[in-house]
Amino acid sequence: MSAANSSPPGNCRFAIPKKGRLHEKVVAMLKGAGLEFRREPRLDVALCVGQPITLVFLPASDIAKYVGEGNVDIGITGLDVVKESMVEVKHIMDLGFGACKLCVQAPVVDKITNVEDLAGKRIVTSFPDLTREFFGPLDAKKGVTTSIKFVSGSVEAACGLGLADAVVDLVETGTTMKAAGLEIVADILSTQAILISNPHAKHGDLVDLIKRRIEGYITATKYVMIVYNVSSDLLAEAVKITPGKRSPTITTLDDGQSKSVSSLVLKKEVNDKMDQLHDAGATDILVLNISNSLM
Repeated sequence: MSAANSSPPGNCRFAIPKKGRLHEKVVAMLKGAGLEFRREPRLDVALCVGQPITLVFLPASDIAKYVGEGNVDIGITGLDVVKESMVEVKHIMDLGFGACKLCVQAPVVDKITNVEDLAGKRIVTSFPDLTREFFGPLDAKKGVTTSIKFVSGSVEAACGLGLADAVVDLVETGTTMKAAGLEIVADILSTQAILISNPHAKHGDLVDLIKRRIEGYITATKYVMIVYNVSSDLLAEAVKITPGKRSPTITTLDDGQSKSVSSLVLKKEVNDKMDQLHDAGATDILVLNISNSLM
């Protein structure tokens, strides 16, 4: 690896997906969390501005192994990848995006409703270890051995090509599955993007900083600040409507008879909260977007 494509000694190495369904969301999250960087063309590393952190761009399917083996200190990948990699990592936090399910899927025309009927059959998957773990008890129960074949892509085409009786693959919207004439027979795992670290990482302070920054950004994307005025005798009822993430901020107005209240409210609930506050007697109701936060 060239010097330009390596991490300076002493930097915390942070692996993120180099492409695929998680890449754009991870990059947007890091920038929103203040971890600015510039990635030069054709390079797999980028230095964060103002922090001794090196971003390492890797295939999402490899990140858990790199973190578990200590090649990088921290990383972002799917829970499904972590489980399939069978390595020891520290699960720091869920990130709330990239949600999908790992499912057993079979051709609709076969009308299979009981996953036990697939024990002893041919299964194609990109998750052979999780698939073996799932079918192991079913095989033992029936006294059979399920044939599990690994493929790295186009899993959904295996049944149509006559290579498999069923597949185990990720389902997000189900569009690809339905287009291939497949349907879900059983769920194996619910997954999403997660932040992980090596259990023996030497950069605990930077791991904590990254976690704190990301938590702040996630809070900012989920919440808005609602600010309103309310008379003191109606305050208790108004605060029940907007209890805040921890508690609201309340200040006394110059008239001595009214309060100004600031509180975090989930974005998805803000319109209902405004209506409820209006009906409770609150006035001057404002909603402010949050670009970032530290809790």
